[in-house]
Amino acid sequence: MTADEFREIALGFPDTEERSHMQHPDFRVSGKIFATLGPDETWGMAKLTPTQQQDFLRIAPAFKPASGKWGEGGATIITLADADESDVRSALSLAWNNVANQAK
Repeated sequence: MTADEFREIALGFPDTEERSHMQHPDFRVSGKIFATLGPDETWGMAKLTPTQQQDFLRIAPAFKPASGKWGEGGATIITLADADESDVRSALSLAWNNVANQAK
């Protein structure tokens, strides 16, 4: 998977917009971040719940927790070159729903 493919999936969810956070792309719904790219384009991040993160860690070797409290909260790093498109699509769908439902 490439950064462009990750971007295309993220932007495919309703009401998603791309902005920039700390000088790298992020993807938002209702103004809240659900995914990011980078700081380089070899990895992305999905804002999962801790339970969702654990589910992906069991089945997707390209997924790992972000460091520190972010990772403990479910922020999940995805190594794009090693990632399966269907896993990324599922993770981003969950992340979008997590954030969209919080914004309601």
